[in-house]
Amino acid sequence: MDRVRRQRGRRVAGAACAVALTLVLAGCAEDGYEPAGPFRPLPEGPPPQVGPPTESTPAPAPGDPADPGSGESGGDPNVVATDLAVPTGLVVLPDGTAVVGERETGRLLQVFPDRSPPQELMVVPGIDTAGDGGLLGLALSPTFDEDGLFYAYVSTATDNRVVRFPLGGTPNPVLTGIPRGEVHNGGGLAFAPDGTLFVGTGDTGDPALAQDTASLGGKVLHVDVFGQPVGSGPVFSRGHADVRALCPGLDDPVGLYAVDDATDGPDELNAVLQDSDLGWPTPGATSTGPLLEVPDDAGGLSGCAAVGGTVFLGALEGRRVYVVTVEGGGVTEEPSALIPERYGRLRTVALDAEGGLWVTTSNGDGSGTPAEDDDKVLRILPPSSGGSSPI
Repeated sequence: MDRVRRQRGRRVAGAACAVALTLVLAGCAEDGYEPAGPFRPLPEGPPPQVGPPTESTPAPAPGDPADPGSGESGGDPNVVATDLAVPTGLVVLPDGTAVVGERETGRLLQVFPDRSPPQELMVVPGIDTAGDGGLLGLALSPTFDEDGLFYAYVSTATDNRVVRFPLGGTPNPVLTGIPRGEVHNGGGLAFAPDGTLFVGTGDTGDPALAQDTASLGGKVLHVDVFGQPVGSGPVFSRGHADVRALCPGLDDPVGLYAVDDATDGPDELNAVLQDSDLGWPTPGATSTGPLLEVPDDAGGLSGCAAVGGTVFLGALEGRRVYVVTVEGGGVTEEPSALIPERYGRLRTVALDAEGGLWVTTSNGDGSGTPAEDDDKVLRILPPSSGGSSPI
């Protein structure tokens, strides 16, 4: 479970957020959801197990998702789905909808920007939810239009692993043997523009693993779609505590960002370079410093989306989305805050082609105070779209 931290953070003027969103999240439709492409229907039949059986307490049975137009969030246009169980991974589909994964149930649901009721698609089986494990990350195949494949970072009883599957189909292992622990299990997944896959892992509570080149723990790994190492080996960077999210910098001088949730001290936003050492637990002469540090009790960084030199960070303890401007390889100004304190603990963030920022809440993870209709999926539109301001 995410550790409890004291809440802290600066409130930043809403005008700064509005400027950032207007510049980055432009071109949002005002007339509701219109599909931009086809979506594959759910095949018949249950999928088989993804990994070894677990001896831990079974994951709770998922409840029925509610119509976001009902309940206490019914009048909030930012809320597109409610009553979910710790939504952790989220990907935006080519048709403009999104698929969200629940950490503790393995359930995948399709959610809609027009606030239609979520639709259950499948349950990824074989997931072990002990500690902070579970379904920890999602990514779309770089050729999703042709193959319809999802990639997921999941915990089993014996390891963390990356699997891939079509909806309703067999989850096949891509990369196995990532160390598994009670804490710091990682979960970041991101495809590079060339179609290769980056995987963010954690040190499992054993800091020594992070700088051990023989271990897959506490690393950013680089593999192809079959799990084979890219280059001389799978380890792309080392010295990480817990890489919960990765995001490529689209149209950005930084190729890859990682958010790292530290055991002690501030959380970090890092620029990830090949063969770099991020300095956990022991900084060295060649260690790379972070782009941004967020105090422990205002951090809990767990989400990352980037475009054009602007990075959006979901923060659990910070209870906001940080908006960070990166220029010339560094952060140029104090981060601004989007929706501070409004929805509680915020985890995954993703941008869609229409300029919407999708965000999942994480108030039901044991460290928050859930509202009656938590957890939620949000879609925030820039103020220039004519809707109500999200600030």
